[in-house]
Amino acid sequence: MRTVANILQNKPPVFNTIDPDAKVIEALQLMNSVNLSYLVVKRDQDFYGIISERDYSRKVVLNGLHSSTCSVRDVMSTSLPMVDMQDTAEMCMKSFNSYKTRYLLAFDQNQFKGVITIYDILREAIENKEMVFDNLALQAFTDEQDRIY
Repeated sequence: MRTVANILQNKPPVFNTIDPDAKVIEALQLMNSVNLSYLVVKRDQDFYGIISERDYSRKVVLNGLHSSTCSVRDVMSTSLPMVDMQDTAEMCMKSFNSYKTRYLLAFDQNQFKGVITIYDILREAIENKEMVFDNLALQAFTDEQDRIY
């Protein structure tokens, strides 16, 4: 199975970043312009977290805050599950399920490398469906042969 490093190789370099002191309205406008549901919160090479549409709805709207006065720093997510570059796509699937999240933070020796999304893993499964389904069919056939003989 492919690894986090393989998945990140197929993604463009992280370009959807925003400063932690930016206003939430700026983050929303940027998310809209890049057509993504999250932004990486960074300053220079320092990683702070991510801000997502979910953060906006749950931490700004539901708390009666205003996106034009609230800073990204105040509502970003900082405690997301992390994966290493050698972790497999299968391990990522298990993490998504266990943590009930849509994003995993990829690190290599404490250096932020990117975000693995649930859509990245779905794409991975679709691209490799022949291998997955062929292996399932082969296993079912083998199990049936073992049962008969």
